[in-house]
Amino acid sequence: MGVVPIEQALRLAQDLNLDLVEVQPNADPPVCRLMDYGKVLYERAKKERKARKAQKASEVKEIRLRPKTGEHDIAYKIRDARRFLQEGSKVKVRVRFRGREITYPELGREMLKRVAEELSDVATVEREPYMEGRSMLIILTPTS
Repeated sequence: MGVVPIEQALRLAQDLNLDLVEVQPNADPPVCRLMDYGKVLYERAKKERKARKAQKASEVKEIRLRPKTGEHDIAYKIRDARRFLQEGSKVKVRVRFRGREITYPELGREMLKRVAEELSDVATVEREPYMEGRSMLIILTPTS
């Protein structure tokens, strides 16, 4: 359309019931466009809401064990962890030590390694076993 004086552009925008929006302020002369700015903002917000709705927040589920947890109970907990991982959640496996059990942290480490090994087909180890107070943890993420 060419270079139009600002007064004429504002009058034109008012006549058409639109907004005069500066698109490139650094250009010489600055570039402006006639548009319904409210509609543009609405469309942008709508697109952002849709994108946020589509993305799934990563949830962290926790499985708690003790050094003296029985074999059958461990198998049951591993089955739950497998389900959580297949649903797309991260899994934090915690071995909680009570009383004098803390003097044998290698029992907890072995248990966590075994859980990670059994879930290796659906998970990768995000964080190796580490102590946090009287607990030892490992974090598993789903393989995708």
